[in-house]
Amino acid sequence: MKAIVLGCGLVGGLIAKDLAKDKNIQVTVADIDEKRLDKLTKDAGIRGVKADLSVSSDIKKIVADQDIVIGAVPGFLGFNMLRSVIEAGKNIVDISFMAEDTLSLDGLAKSRGVTAVVDMGVAPGMSHMIVGYVYSLLDKTESATILVGGLPVIREWPYEYKIAWSPKDVIEEYIRPARLIECGKIVEKPALSDLELVDLPGIGTLEAFNTDGLRSLLYTIKIPSMREKTLRYPGYAEKMRMLRETGFFNEKPIEAGGVKVSPIDVASKLLFSKWGLKEGERELTVMRVIVQGKKEEKRLCYIYDLLDYYDENEEATSMSRTTGFPCAIMARLVAQGEYSRKGISPPEYIGREHKVYQRVMKELEKRNVFYKENIIKV
Repeated sequence: MKAIVLGCGLVGGLIAKDLAKDKNIQVTVADIDEKRLDKLTKDAGIRGVKADLSVSSDIKKIVADQDIVIGAVPGFLGFNMLRSVIEAGKNIVDISFMAEDTLSLDGLAKSRGVTAVVDMGVAPGMSHMIVGYVYSLLDKTESATILVGGLPVIREWPYEYKIAWSPKDVIEEYIRPARLIECGKIVEKPALSDLELVDLPGIGTLEAFNTDGLRSLLYTIKIPSMREKTLRYPGYAEKMRMLRETGFFNEKPIEAGGVKVSPIDVASKLLFSKWGLKEGERELTVMRVIVQGKKEEKRLCYIYDLLDYYDENEEATSMSRTTGFPCAIMARLVAQGEYSRKGISPPEYIGREHKVYQRVMKELEKRNVFYKENIIKV
């Protein structure tokens, strides 16, 4: 079997390594960055191909002889990449967090006979898959809440936050209005709004605020109340609101010191000096998914908790593990024909397929990623 990973960043590299552990899979990684390719392909069993993944014709050429494609490109490249792979008639599992509506490609994917699993990371990804799973168990689902965040283990002033990707992608979450479901209708609220404190096992008190993470859940599942909130150490949201309202996150250039500069570019540069994750620095991923509803006239609350840490033995960040492993697992299942629904499949569709859902969970446990389930009668 041949598998190609488009993009060899933090997550794409981990996916490639995971797939390469299977002797029956020939793994190729494509990226424009030769240094990244050289570093990754030192591992046995991984072949590197330099390619410009913004060019549709190049993408179609390099996936032509592959059995399964894994998309792991930056968000701004994601939609064109996904469409190009579908046009090439290749099955794909994708974790590229793109702004565009992937469901708009459903007709194209069905016409080409393509299985395209999108947003198959942690959140969106496992969060949505769990919601879809519980929704299929309940007779009536009343609400779904997703709380998720990536954090450093060691809290350093002033932000107590670290990332290993573009700060602009993070800032975008604080600019874009958050879409929620209230009383069965889509409503918009400002990002960073509805601040609340949440106590979580093994980590303590965090703050949670609205972000635009429901994505496909807004349209694929009818639950009258749904929201997604980002988790940070207390005090973080107020700092981000202050920067946003002052204008540091604006795109429009301003004149300063006789030159025109974009405030968001300056803010990104300055913030990354504080946010940049150092090599080997320990970080964690925390998530709680809460789904409530009725089953045989009993009101039930399903709670799923994830708390995952940097893997020192593999030198793998928690965010890359919790994002990359679900994608790698699902890629195998699609390639082997164990999940074959044609068209665009957001993760909540995976949750409805109970055998596939259980396989994903068991495979994650083999990789020491655990979702603890707690069912409470309310």
